[in-house]
Amino acid sequence: MGKTGYFTHRDCWKHDMGAGHPECPARLDAIEDRLLVTGVGDALERGEVPIATLPQITRAHSVEHMEHLEALSQRLIEDAPAGGPDHAQLDPDTTLTRFTVLAARRAAGAAIAATDAVIAGELANAFCAVRPPGHHACRDKAMGFCFFNNIAIAARHAIEVHGLERVAIVDFDVHHGNGTEDILRNDPKVLMVGFFQHPFYPYSGTDHPAPNMLNLPVPAYTRGMDVRELIEACWMPRLEAFSPQMIFVSAGFDAHRDDDLGQLRLNESDFAWITERIVEVAKRHSQGRIVSMLEGGYHLDALAASVEAHLRVLADL
Repeated sequence: MGKTGYFTHRDCWKHDMGAGHPECPARLDAIEDRLLVTGVGDALERGEVPIATLPQITRAHSVEHMEHLEALSQRLIEDAPAGGPDHAQLDPDTTLTRFTVLAARRAAGAAIAATDAVIAGELANAFCAVRPPGHHACRDKAMGFCFFNNIAIAARHAIEVHGLERVAIVDFDVHHGNGTEDILRNDPKVLMVGFFQHPFYPYSGTDHPAPNMLNLPVPAYTRGMDVRELIEACWMPRLEAFSPQMIFVSAGFDAHRDDDLGQLRLNESDFAWITERIVEVAKRHSQGRIVSMLEGGYHLDALAASVEAHLRVLADL
């Protein structure tokens, strides 16, 4: 098998929603520093990251959504020389700047490139250290720090371009991946499994989920061992029965006990254990094929340590 791929691009640093915002460029710095200091980065194969195209993005989003964000971005760029605003506020937490669409298209491009490389057998699996994240982005709406849904774009690419008939999505962010569910609900070629804190933003995932969605809402302060038991009892049988040909991971590390944006109590060993279980399913059913995308994780030290633990399992270090 090939190496574990690592996909990132400097354009992902350019998106900046302002001082004090938790979804900040320093998140990627923290990951890069950790991989350098620990030597884990030396074991990874860095991949080229293209800009996702309109046809690739609109497999998951409406053309109107794409055009709306592009128009907002273009207006900011054109008005800048005359002292125009430097951002457009899409919701209380989500700000579009002149570089947001570029960064978001790179993030989606990383998802596409990683998927292509893994399916081609050039890589065993891959992790995309990109931002902005994606799993709250709905078909027609940006929200929750997210603009384009990287995981949904990659899953649809695997199905529509590569002809896969069964792909699984595993989402372990502290927040429900409402955007991914919005785009992929009732798609018989997709199984999505996830756990998330509830009740909590975006206050979704519990009312009549589609048959291809397995949502595990857990209360605040749930510990890692309790999450492991739920995964073993609920995720694993569904994943085994579905027999996915590829697994995509929305890897959010904000369920870490040190992360102030959530109140779950997981740690690095829990994320490693979850990754081990995903790898086991992938080896049995998916030729080992996994593409993992960074979602949440806002305590910089906890994020970096958790990504390292995730990557050590993926790369078998």
